[in-house]
Amino acid sequence: MARRKKTNKKKVFLTLFALSLLVGGLYLTTTTGFKLLHGYILFKTMPKEEVLASVPAPLKLAGENDAVELAYNEEVLNWQPEIGEEMGVLTIPVLNTAFPLIHGTDDPELDRGVGHFAGSVLPGEADNSVLSGHNNTVFRNLGDVGEGDELIVQTKSGTYTYVVHTVRIVDEDDRTVIVSTDEAQLTVTTCYPFNELGFAPDRYVLVADLVDSQVNQLLAQFNE
Repeated sequence: MARRKKTNKKKVFLTLFALSLLVGGLYLTTTTGFKLLHGYILFKTMPKEEVLASVPAPLKLAGENDAVELAYNEEVLNWQPEIGEEMGVLTIPVLNTAFPLIHGTDDPELDRGVGHFAGSVLPGEADNSVLSGHNNTVFRNLGDVGEGDELIVQTKSGTYTYVVHTVRIVDEDDRTVIVSTDEAQLTVTTCYPFNELGFAPDRYVLVADLVDSQVNQLLAQFNE
């Protein structure tokens, strides 16, 4: 009799244990417990590369756009042309003309267009940016440019608009043409008199102030 009671208790225990496993299984398959267990198994069995690939990409914050734009601007602001590089275009609206802008002011550069004096700052920067050209080629009509006229310089870094406020004629040895300035200034020079063959004793000078700047996000390209 005692043996039969012991057997019945064992059956009851096994039945309850089976029911608990069934209930626990249902819980795991219908609740977040299953998700946790499934994720743990995947993490332990998937290759490392697949685990990393399965991680969601972080949300892109609005501020990251500013960081990207700043990186572009740093590239633009750090740009420095090489001697002989076609770095932009000088447009003179009153003459309805535009000329290639070459970095350097030796004969090889001036034979190709308007030269940018390498010892001066780039157009658009604070200080005095100096441009030169031959008086019998690109600047043969520079005498028709006067106070109030625009000079537009487009470089790889942006577009800069200047307005002429001073016209003067100086001796060829006058170094005030390239003096440093506190504000962004453009100085344009050529030999004078115009169309003079051979030696020209003077320099015709336009001095202009920067009135508008449009800085590129990326460096522009010019055909050479």
